[in-house]
Amino acid sequence: MAIQLQQAGIRDIVILERADAVGGTWRDNRYPGAACDIPSNLYSYSFAQNPNWSRSFSGSGEILDYIHYLVSHFNLAPYIRFKQNVTGLNFDENAGLWHASIEGGDTVRARAVVMAQGPLSNAIFPDIAGLEKYKGHTIHSARWDHDYDFSNKRVAVIGTGASAVQIIPELVKQAGFVKVFQRTPGWVLPRPDFETPEWNKALFRKFPGTQDALRKALYVTHESMALAVIWNSPLTRIAERIGRLHLRRQVKDRWLRRQLTPDFRIGCKRVLLSNDYYPALQQPNCKLVTWPIDRLSEQGIRTAEGIEHQFDCIVFATGFDVCKTGTPFPITGLGGRALHDEWARGAQAYKSINVAGYPNLFLTFGPNSGPGHNSALVYMESQLDYAVRGIQKILDEDLKMLDVKADAQAAHNKAIQARLANTNWNSGCKSWYLTEDGHNVTMYPGFATQYALQMRTLDEADYRRTPMAGG
Repeated sequence: MAIQLQQAGIRDIVILERADAVGGTWRDNRYPGAACDIPSNLYSYSFAQNPNWSRSFSGSGEILDYIHYLVSHFNLAPYIRFKQNVTGLNFDENAGLWHASIEGGDTVRARAVVMAQGPLSNAIFPDIAGLEKYKGHTIHSARWDHDYDFSNKRVAVIGTGASAVQIIPELVKQAGFVKVFQRTPGWVLPRPDFETPEWNKALFRKFPGTQDALRKALYVTHESMALAVIWNSPLTRIAERIGRLHLRRQVKDRWLRRQLTPDFRIGCKRVLLSNDYYPALQQPNCKLVTWPIDRLSEQGIRTAEGIEHQFDCIVFATGFDVCKTGTPFPITGLGGRALHDEWARGAQAYKSINVAGYPNLFLTFGPNSGPGHNSALVYMESQLDYAVRGIQKILDEDLKMLDVKADAQAAHNKAIQARLANTNWNSGCKSWYLTEDGHNVTMYPGFATQYALQMRTLDEADYRRTPMAGG
């Protein structure tokens, strides 16, 4: 966002960072095997491509290096204030300013605010009875303990999602014994991960157009995957067949295959990519446990059939508290309205980026902007461009308020929810995409190209514009 604002000639910028370093989820998620499940040449910004990716799917450390490169190359350090934990946002409608309250008592005032806290930023532990009773070592995937020695330890892994399928193969190499507690098996597809040869990197450095061509090819390939994972189509059956063949090829034991076979349509939950997850589960020092967890005890985990499994360490690969029905901190808009209350039954916004009654506020990864098949950064760039246009309008026209109209927001969300009803995400499984009552406020029901197209134009008829006094 800061890079795009800079390039638009806007330099009165402050970045409030809760931590003491940049990097977000790639700073926090440094567990063994951490990597992106989108190819690196697509999981990077089109305006700052990196010719030196070491692999097709780079690890978290390399992605973090890329973020540090962005900060250095675009001279963002002067804008960043570290250890600034925002505790609230309040809009002063008389002055047309947002007041950001900082833990410790400071306040930052701004003409416009961009929410860039990220949906995958607050680690969550599962709601399991006895969690506080366990006396062994605990590690969350997003808060990895790099000092803990797994050698000869009995280790439990709770969860079999995107982080778990990366962690488990690495733990099996290190630990004495690993038990994996699975609630629901997921669809796992092969991961086409290859080392990038030096000649390829040199080609990208000398002829950047070749890298751009690869990026476009990857984009088109991933766009086609929408036909398999977003909607129920013949390609869905093909994708499921690939998943079953991958399982059959890597798991010979029929009973284990049955335990690992999903009972929901592919795409309903996040699709997993791994070449080494299934082999790891079959190692002599690894066992899959499918009995439901009843509670944690002082020594380990007690499952529903009454068996207590004892461990030295429990690893929670249980994801994040994604704000689907609230906000990360109190946000107060016009007339004292609270966004947390308005989103209590499910978040909604206009084009995922603005909310009626909260002028001059822009969201990144707002409601219904999640990708199911393509790079998140493709969606992100569209949001950044849109926010820049909105902020430029506020500054150029000296607006006190640029506020999306409630009826425009309602019409947009009615259309989005109608489209979501026919997607695989809403086909009956339970996932983090949905609220407790099954409302999908997370995903965008279409191609990334469609999303970018809707973000290309800021339709002034959908906004109320209030000039500053005397403007």
